[in-house]
Amino acid sequence: MAFDVDEAGRVLAGWDDSGTVQLVEIEPGGSRTVLTALPGACHGRYVPGTRTVVVGHDTDGDEREQLSLLDLTTVPAEPVGLDGLTPLVRDPAHVNALLDVTATSVAYSTNRRNDIDFDVVLHDLGTGTERVLYDGGGYVTDVAVSHDETSVAITSLSLLPASTVVHVSGAHAVEGAQPTRKDDFAQHVSVHWAADDAGLLMASNHDREFVGIVCVSLDGGEWDWLVEDQAHDLDVWASRDGASMLVARNVDGAQEFAVHEADGALRCRVDLPGIGCRHLPNCVVWTADGGSIAITRSGPTEPPSIYLVDAHTGSSRRLVGPGHGEASTLAQCSDPDVLRIPTPDGERVPCFVFRPGPDADPALAGASVVHIHGGPEAPAVRQFNPLVAALATVGFTVLVPNVRGSTTYGKRWYSLDDVDKRLDSVADLAALHAHLPQLGLDPARSALWGASYGGYMVLAGVAMQPQLWAAGVDIVGISSLTTFLENTSGYRRAFREKEYGRLERDREFLVKASPITHLADILAPLFVIHGANDPRVPLSEARQIKAALDEVRVPCELRVYDDEGHGLAKRANRLDAYPAAVEFLVRHLARR
Repeated sequence: MAFDVDEAGRVLAGWDDSGTVQLVEIEPGGSRTVLTALPGACHGRYVPGTRTVVVGHDTDGDEREQLSLLDLTTVPAEPVGLDGLTPLVRDPAHVNALLDVTATSVAYSTNRRNDIDFDVVLHDLGTGTERVLYDGGGYVTDVAVSHDETSVAITSLSLLPASTVVHVSGAHAVEGAQPTRKDDFAQHVSVHWAADDAGLLMASNHDREFVGIVCVSLDGGEWDWLVEDQAHDLDVWASRDGASMLVARNVDGAQEFAVHEADGALRCRVDLPGIGCRHLPNCVVWTADGGSIAITRSGPTEPPSIYLVDAHTGSSRRLVGPGHGEASTLAQCSDPDVLRIPTPDGERVPCFVFRPGPDADPALAGASVVHIHGGPEAPAVRQFNPLVAALATVGFTVLVPNVRGSTTYGKRWYSLDDVDKRLDSVADLAALHAHLPQLGLDPARSALWGASYGGYMVLAGVAMQPQLWAAGVDIVGISSLTTFLENTSGYRRAFREKEYGRLERDREFLVKASPITHLADILAPLFVIHGANDPRVPLSEARQIKAALDEVRVPCELRVYDDEGHGLAKRANRLDAYPAAVEFLVRHLARR
C-alpha cells in the first residue's frame, strides 16, 4: 500500500512481510528498505522537503493512534522500533489520528477534549506549539490544508445516514457560511483545495443519485460539476497543486482510471493491467510535481501491487508486486462471475461468484460460502481477498454479495437498510440462498462468513433463517444491537445510531433486529473470532453469544486474541484463526 511519494520519487509504503504492516521505502528503481519494526501496524507520510516521516501507530489494535517522527537523513541499517522514533504526539488514552502533513506542520484529529468529539489540531514542526483549528464537535474523518497553509477543510460525519459535512476553518472561511449543509443527505468525500484556494474539489452525490466530481465555492453557493456519470459512482484524487486530478469510475466492484484537467476535461485514460480493482480508499498518491501517480491496485487474481503511472500519457509500470510465496495461491484463483440475484420484493443483489480452484476437494463439490463485507456503508469489490482465495482453493464456491446498504451502487441502494429497513438487508441472504440451485449448488451445504457488520449478518442469518444455513464464521460481529450501542466507544456511538437506530427511540426495533433475541432458533454451529482490544465492537458481543449458545448446547468455538483489535492485524494470529475457521467449514459442509 502506497502512503506517500517524496520529491525524489521514493515511495513510502506499507509492507506486511514481518507479520504486521510496517513502513518500507521503495526507490524509483524498485529496491526497498524496511524502515520500522513496531509492535503493531503503522502508516506514515513524508514531511515535504525533508527526509523525515510522520508515523501513526497504535497498541495491539486499540485504535488510539499516536504520532512520532522517523529521521531518514541516515537511513537506518535495521528497521527501528518505538525507541528509534521521536515522539510527536503521545497521549495513549486518546485517539490522535494523522490527517495531513505540510512542510511546516502536521494536522491531526484528537478526542482528548471529552473522549467523544474530535478536534482538529495543527502541530508546528518547528516550535512544537499546537493550535486548535476546529472544535465544532463530531467525528472528523479527513482534513486538507490549503495551499497557502492558512486554512483547512474538515470532513466530518453528519447525523444523517451515510452522510458527511465539510467545514472550512481559517483565513478562507466565509463568515456565516460553509461549503455544505448539515441537513444535506449526501456523501462529500475526497476533499481537496482548488489550485487558487478559492473553492473545494470533492466527490459528492449532493442532489443526485450517483457520486460525481464537483468544485464547490467556499460558501456553498456554487456547485460546478466537472466529471459526471449517470450510472456509476466516481472517486477523485487531486494533484498536490490542484492542477490535475485522477478520477476513478466504479463499475461492479472494479475501477477504471483516467486523468483529467482541473476543469474536468479528459487528459488521458490510465493503462493498468486487468480490471483495475481498488484495494483501499486511499490507494492513490500523487508525486509532488504532479507528473506521476502511485496507485495501489489489486485484482481477483493479483494481490496488491504498486504501479507508477505517467500522469501525462496514462502509461504505467509495476513498481512493487506480490511476494514470491503467493504464486501457488494465485494459480488457484480466477476472475469471478458478476451476477444480479433477484429478491422476492423485486430488487437485484449484485454478487460476485468465485468458483473452486483446480485442486478442489471433491467432497466440497456443491458446497458454498456467502462472504459478507463489513460497513455496512462499504462495498465488496473484485480485489484479491486471501480468505476468499483460501475458501475457493479448498473447494467452496464463494458468493460475495453487495446486499442492500452497500455503497458504489447509488444513493437509493445504500439507503435501503437504514434503521427500520435493517432486516430487509438480512432478507437478501435468504434470496442468495434461494438462488443456489440455479448456480448448481447444494442449498443444504451453505455457510455464512463475515467480519464486523458482516459478522452481524452472519449471526442474523443463522438466527433468523435457521433452516437455511449449515454453519457460520463470525469475526468481530455484533450479537446485540442494543448492547453494541451501549458499549461501543463513546466517539462512535452517535454515528452508529444514525445507521442502526437510536437507543432512546428505536430500542424495540433494535431488540427485534438483534441476533441474540432469536437465540432459541439457532441450529447452525458457529466459529467466532474476536480481538480483546476492539474499540468498535466490544469483546462482550462475542462472549455473550458464546455463553448463550453454550447454555442451549449449540456448538460454538470462540477464539479471542489478546493483542488484536477490530480484526486480526498480526499474521501469527491470522495463521492460527483462519485455517481453523476454514477447516471448521470443511468439517460441516463436506459430503461424506
